[in-house]
Amino acid sequence: MESLNLIDTFSEFKELKNIDRATMMTVLEEVFRGLMIKNYGSDDNFDIIINIDKGDFEIWRNREVVEDADLEESGLQITLTEAKKIDEDYEVGEEVTDEVKLADFGRRAILSLRQNLTSRILDLEKSNLYAKYKDRIGEIVTGEIYQVWKREILVLDDEGNELILPKSEQIPSDYFRKGDTIRAVVIKVEMKNNNPLIVLSRTSPVFLERLFELEVPEIFDGLITIKKIVRVPGERAKVAVESYDERIDPVGACVGMKGSRIHGIVRELKNENIDVINFTNNTQLFIQRSLSPAKISSIKLKEESSEAEVYLMPNEVSLAIGKGGLNIRLASQLTGYEIDVYREGVQEDDEDVNLEEFADEIESWIIDELKSIGCDTAKSVLDLSIEDLVKRTDLEEETIQEVVKVLTAEFE
Repeated sequence: MESLNLIDTFSEFKELKNIDRATMMTVLEEVFRGLMIKNYGSDDNFDIIINIDKGDFEIWRNREVVEDADLEESGLQITLTEAKKIDEDYEVGEEVTDEVKLADFGRRAILSLRQNLTSRILDLEKSNLYAKYKDRIGEIVTGEIYQVWKREILVLDDEGNELILPKSEQIPSDYFRKGDTIRAVVIKVEMKNNNPLIVLSRTSPVFLERLFELEVPEIFDGLITIKKIVRVPGERAKVAVESYDERIDPVGACVGMKGSRIHGIVRELKNENIDVINFTNNTQLFIQRSLSPAKISSIKLKEESSEAEVYLMPNEVSLAIGKGGLNIRLASQLTGYEIDVYREGVQEDDEDVNLEEFADEIESWIIDELKSIGCDTAKSVLDLSIEDLVKRTDLEEETIQEVVKVLTAEFE
């Protein structure tokens, strides 16, 4: 009965997905030879025949025939009397080959063999799975949602391997249910408690890069290179691209006819706004492009401190800064320069007052927040409605009302 259980186990293992035939046979033979050594002290005179296809095995023992009185090693020798019980024709000096039945080892030995076999094969499968996905870091995988938890999602690939998508690696507007198909990039593979932990991400810039490779043949073929990607997942991304062929417009190729290529990427990223920018080594031009759609009047660079003073017309300031300062923040990350926005072309107004003048009435962090959206004077704040100020800053409505009250009083 135990022998049949072992064969059933063996049959299960030959169906495993991450182990090749040669490796499987090697492991099985090693496990059986370990049993021979444990029981007979040596495995040198044993032949083990494994049939992967049928899921069974045979063990044959080779022993030299000796006179009954000359028997010294029962594991390597057999007496003439015992040999003749097998076949009358055996003579001294010949080799007897007989089959060793698994049942001869006893129930405990068979159970131990089964456990050892199970452990070795599963460890091998885990190692192979780890190695397989270690080589796939940075690749997009497609899987099916198997379980949704509060902090992570369990995903099964097409071979049934378990992958993890943590909450922190999901786009904020992502919503998945069991059975949904999902695409994500492999960002980390490690062994945890002797189990391979394969972590996916949909927020990594690498995921966006791979999506571009799938949608834009010129990128996949190497005619267009993605120089850098910065993104706030689900909100906005900026992608700097460069073409090595003067005949190819990198931005046009990435966007596609009427946005055909980029629309698929935007949908996958839950309507994330993607700005594709033509890369250039001209820093001023690159900063100008990165602040698109705002039109820049002039730029002053401080290269030693990686700072850039950008001057714009008043009606362009809000475009350059973007909702919640998102546009200017991503432009800074893309270019590597700390970008400060200044208004240009406004006549000096003797009545206008710099916000810094109100430091004794308005807290400095509130002034900094207002300046971060391009409001550096009292009138630039008052020109905006309270609703606009609430949307563009992280300030509470009550705080903004107090600020407006203070600034209004200055002109009364």
